[in-house]
Amino acid sequence: MQYDPKVSHRLKRIEGQLRGVLRMMEEEQDCKEVITQLSAIRSGVDRTIGVIVTNNLMDCVVNAEGDEAQLNTVVQQAMDLVIKSR
Repeated sequence: MQYDPKVSHRLKRIEGQLRGVLRMMEEEQDCKEVITQLSAIRSGVDRTIGVIVTNNLMDCVVNAEGDEAQLNTVVQQAMDLVIKSR
């Protein structure tokens, strides 16, 4: 699967947020601020998972070329990935 450059950008942003949280902890900032940032990171990861699963599903549907059994299989696999990510 080829990943959209936007996905890499999202992950780099998340990486920066994680570094920021570590810095906040080293600076002994308020736990509420740390938790707020961690929640934002979790949300960003969830959205990134959604983008990857959606793009993969779209590719699989296009490649299934109307094969109903194959379509059912790829949709089930996509749903399994979403459930696994929770």
